[in-house]
Amino acid sequence: MNNFRIEPFLWIHLVGLAIAPLLLVVVWIGLAVGDPWLFYRLELVLVGTVGVVPILWMQWTKPFDFFGLLFFALRPNSLTEEQRKILKLLKTRKNKIFHGFAAIGLLGVGWLLYQSAPIVTVTASMLPQWRILGLIIAAIAFLLCNLFIQVSISILGVLSTSDKTWSATEAISSDQVTKEFTVIGLRVSKIFLIPTLNPSSTVTEKTS
Repeated sequence: MNNFRIEPFLWIHLVGLAIAPLLLVVVWIGLAVGDPWLFYRLELVLVGTVGVVPILWMQWTKPFDFFGLLFFALRPNSLTEEQRKILKLLKTRKNKIFHGFAAIGLLGVGWLLYQSAPIVTVTASMLPQWRILGLIIAAIAFLLCNLFIQVSISILGVLSTSDKTWSATEAISSDQVTKEFTVIGLRVSKIFLIPTLNPSSTVTEKTS
């Protein structure tokens, strides 16, 4: 049996974590655009809710299926048994707890960026000084940042799985993948840039 920890898709998406700091800078600049509203808590609720809640809810209910690249995703019946076992691990209680702690931490980071936004006022002055525009920029950047971080949290949860737990994990059936996971992208049988580690275990059944 192949070592699931060398699955290429795991490491490709884990590298996406490097984009998170850049997105946080965009959040920071967005929060510095225009004059803060009188009821500043409303700004925090807006950015925090849009940036954190959708991704957290997705990871808790239908975790992101990272067996894809850019605008393409592997069809469920093209996933190997090993890949479908990895997907099953995304639904564990341990992963849900990790996602919850990550969301709390990100909200804390968002609060710190909000408090320190005046530091980047000069940079933000290059944008139209419409407060709503700045909040929209901040919220969208925070949402994308959360996506990259929470997907990476999923991968770290998988990588931390013990060999005993891995051996006891049963692969999710291919016809349950789209019901249990968020699959984004055009579905294809193979992504040629990504090597297949265990082609002999690919499921050949056709989905309806």
